[in-house]
Amino acid sequence: MPSIFSRFKKTMSGKDSNKNKGEEQQFSIQPHPAKSNDPADLQPPQTGGLASNPNEQAFHARDPHVPSQQVMAGLEQPASREELQARQAELNK
Repeated sequence: MPSIFSRFKKTMSGKDSNKNKGEEQQFSIQPHPAKSNDPADLQPPQTGGLASNPNEQAFHARDPHVPSQQVMAGLEQPASREELQARQAELNK
C-alpha cells in the first residue's frame, strides 16, 4: 500500500513534471476519414428496400395538414380576381 500513496504524492507534488519542462509541447494533425472532397462520401450507404430511394420517399409522406376551425376563422378572405388584376396593374406601372 505505501507504493500507491508514494505515487500519489509524486504526481501531486509535480516531481515527475520536471522531466518535460525543457521540451516544447508537440501537436499533430489527425487524418480525416474522407477520401475525396465530396461530402456525399461521408454519408452512410443506403440500404435496400422500398424506403431507400429518395425519389420515392414522397409517397411515404403523411396526410396533408388540416388546420383547426379556430385557425381557419383567423385567416383573411382571398382577394378577388378584379382586386388581383388591379394590384397587378398598380405594381407594373
